[in-house]
Amino acid sequence: MSLLIKGGTVVTADETYRADVYCADGKIQAIGENLDVPAGAATADADEAYVMPGGIDPHTHMELPFMATVTSDDFFTGPCAGLAGGTTMIIDFVIPAPDERPLDAYMTWRERATKAPSDYSFHVAITNWNEQIHEDMGILTREHGVNSFKHFMAYKGAIMLNDEALLNSFDRCQELGALCTVHAENGELVYYMQQKLLAMGITGPEGHAQSRPPAVEGEATNRAIRIAQAVDAPIYIVHVSCKESLAAIVRARSEGLPVFGECLAQHLMIDEATHYLPDFAAAAAHVMSPPFRTKEHREALWQGLQAGSLQTTATDHCAFCAPQKALGKDDFSMIPNGCGGIEDRLSVLWDQGVRTGKLTPNDFVRITSTATAQIFNVYPRKGAIKVGSDADIVIFDPNASRTISYKTHHQAMDFNLYEGMTVTGIARNTISQGKVLWDGNDFLVEKGVGRYVDRPTFSPVFEAVKTAKALREPRKVERAAAAE
Repeated sequence: MSLLIKGGTVVTADETYRADVYCADGKIQAIGENLDVPAGAATADADEAYVMPGGIDPHTHMELPFMATVTSDDFFTGPCAGLAGGTTMIIDFVIPAPDERPLDAYMTWRERATKAPSDYSFHVAITNWNEQIHEDMGILTREHGVNSFKHFMAYKGAIMLNDEALLNSFDRCQELGALCTVHAENGELVYYMQQKLLAMGITGPEGHAQSRPPAVEGEATNRAIRIAQAVDAPIYIVHVSCKESLAAIVRARSEGLPVFGECLAQHLMIDEATHYLPDFAAAAAHVMSPPFRTKEHREALWQGLQAGSLQTTATDHCAFCAPQKALGKDDFSMIPNGCGGIEDRLSVLWDQGVRTGKLTPNDFVRITSTATAQIFNVYPRKGAIKVGSDADIVIFDPNASRTISYKTHHQAMDFNLYEGMTVTGIARNTISQGKVLWDGNDFLVEKGVGRYVDRPTFSPVFEAVKTAKALREPRKVERAAAAE
């Protein structure tokens, strides 16, 4: 089957130009005007629309067992919702129990994902440290296409790593050519503040935000960066939510360190006041970590994207419904942490970023697709409109509008953070492997056609550490004999 995308304006991270795009055998075969294509090729109308690389969400949690429940979106419903919003690939997280081999957990997640309708890959979390984990990291990189490992500095008593474990894992990542990804919150401080607030009788969702102030995130971000610096390991800070964390990243990058930052669309849009809503269900629905911040932090994140200090946007899509959130009715620390958003990321970023002048259309492609593909080493297979690239494409209408609501979204959850928000800029068609899987109204998907995407180690981000590593290479100094 072949497909001609006709009449659109191609927008990449670097260029904007008029052209048709011809796809066959799952790849982009030709780009240009008046293309000579085989008879019988299907046609997708891109008139007055942009033809962009499909969105890549580098941070999702489908079918995740977490905090005494399991996220409500699985590896079929979640990626389907992503397709409706223009996202054609996710990088999800394998999260082993502390006593579980990462390799065993990886195999479990691979089985869960066999139902996926579009392409996917995995980060693997390191939740403990021992020789078996050291060995499994090598197996995962060499044999299973894993080039990034996740480290939680929060969730004390569960999956939090101490500094010794962080150091060992970061050093192993550097040796293997894998990227260290980090959830940066000081778990000791969070636990201390949770207990203090609960003792004061603060049990509602407001306690969640109060137990995780910006200082908790800023301290952990800086610490993670400096631990990584000590072993020349590139590091990627997930869901940056505050100016303190951003400042640590900016400072490190100004020193030439290979540090990368991700922010969530939600943290750019949603205010801290949502944690104080009088209705428990509404407030609890907003509980995620890090929590939502005040306007000054949101403005700082936008500036970070504009300046290139933050390179990617994600959603941390971790969907829970009201009965699940009610598990923490009497104790905010027991509210399952997570919110949705995979379906709406591109639309809200276009509406609030491009239409307001904060971002150019090329910036938009960079932060929603291309930078992720480059950092995680699947570019130009993904994140590009190039001959030979995967035909993962969104025909994006910059002038069409829709009103967001949980009643009409495709995420398997009973709440939407952007409820009632009218956005301009929507996915007219979403194409994966050269096939239209979302036609603007309906899905044309099949379970299990999504492919697992191997990601090679030693991505271009490692170029930045070669000189520093050479300068820091341990060396023996011959001492002159002491003078007689």
